Amino acid sequence: MRLLPLPLALTARLSPVAVLACAGWALTSGPAAQPAATHRPAPQGAPAESSSAPSSDAGVKTYADAPSPCGSVPVETVKSLVPGAKTAGKEIPSTDTKLRRTCSWNALKGFDYRWLDVSFEISDSDRAAKQQYEQRVGEKSGGGPVPGLGDSAYSVVNLTTQDKQETREGVVLVRKANALVVVTYNGSDFESKKAPSTDEINKGAIKAAKAAVGALGGGRSG
Repeated sequence: MRLLPLPLALTARLSPVAVLACAGWALTSGPAAQPAATHRPAPQGAPAESSSAPSSDAGVKTYADAPSPCGSVPVETVKSLVPGAKTAGKEIPSTDTKLRRTCSWNALKGFDYRWLDVSFEISDSDRAAKQQYEQRVGEKSGGGPVPGLGDSAYSVVNLTTQDKQETREGVVLVRKANALVVVTYNGSDFESKKAPSTDEINKGAIKAAKAAVGALGGGRSG
């Protein structure tokens, strides 16, 4: 499998400061960099991703291309997770839309800010997707499995603070056959300078992930 470069616009989102001139505040809208030295295996009880998968997985390609990400989350879900956002979302340019597609929604309503990303990545085979999933889960820590979502799913929530402003972000990584679904959901309150609760962000990210996985459908053999 060839490793795919992140779309330029998505790469830029990972560390920008969104200046909100009307409120006089600034927010890091993307996920903050995590300490590089921390590498922990997935928590006990996580769905097993065996390295000794049947050899037939190597040639299986259930999904031929990525679905439309902006249509993967129902309008009502977008409204509840990102109040005030344009429900159509904005698709981020990709170098190959058959293999990777991402949609973003974000809005400031009053003093509350929310951002949601949904990304689909299509691997050459189920086995390649398993390897990618295991690698990414191994790079994260502090989260846990999400039972009943895709073939395997992992969720983690982190809190960051910049200039006394808190931002809490949840990431859900799901593998279904040869597809990876990555959901990022974060929020801040500019009046209190506090972040939404871990439970709110985690449940919101999982809700969006369930909808996105459903958008993959039954797939087709390559």
